[in-house]
Amino acid sequence: MSLQSVVLKARGTHTASVIFIHGLGDSGHGWAPVAQMLARTQPHVKFILPHAPEQPVTLNGGFRMPSWYDIKSLDQIARNEDEAGMNASMMKINELIKSEIDSGIPANRIVLGGFSQGGAMTLFTGLQSEYRFGGLVVLSGYLPVRDKLMARLTDASKKVPIFQAHGTADEVVLYQYGEMTSKELEKRGYNVDFRSYNHMGHSTCEDELLHLQMFLKKSIPEKIAEATN
Repeated sequence: MSLQSVVLKARGTHTASVIFIHGLGDSGHGWAPVAQMLARTQPHVKFILPHAPEQPVTLNGGFRMPSWYDIKSLDQIARNEDEAGMNASMMKINELIKSEIDSGIPANRIVLGGFSQGGAMTLFTGLQSEYRFGGLVVLSGYLPVRDKLMARLTDASKKVPIFQAHGTADEVVLYQYGEMTSKELEKRGYNVDFRSYNHMGHSTCEDELLHLQMFLKKSIPEKIAEATN
């Protein structure tokens, strides 16, 4: 079944798209206010905020909740990972990407991003893609199935700018995971703009959203000619 999404249509001529993936237990509605804020200065961008399907999550005692894949433990977030669940979600996210491309939006005018579990899915999907996206956005996320993913990196993905942001007081996805992620990607030749926010927990803040807005304006500017210079 295809993903259902909150969609904010471009307020002007649609020439770029942002697909933003929420975190565990959330929905696309949770990030709609942020998308609405970003849209005010980027009228050419369509925002697509998909909803994760509900599934049992081991971390929460097996209760069903919106989740892109199962999470066993936050203490050992990078161990015993649900790669099968990630692959299933990646296929659905790729359907959204292909739909945008089929509608006439080129891959380099699409930014894929996400928060927490959604940030992990952004890297899992974007680093394996043959598409050269306009950018990847990872907020309070981490690098999933690291060793396997590092063996599947595509040449196209290495040309994609990455905006990564993390709070130093993150109590869910520890800051060290974000820092290790950026260092691992930079070691592999990726262009990562890693931003730290003092005292920020597992959330977002005004400065982070301002930096995200700047990244989007640079990656998918309103005047397409600027993107090809």
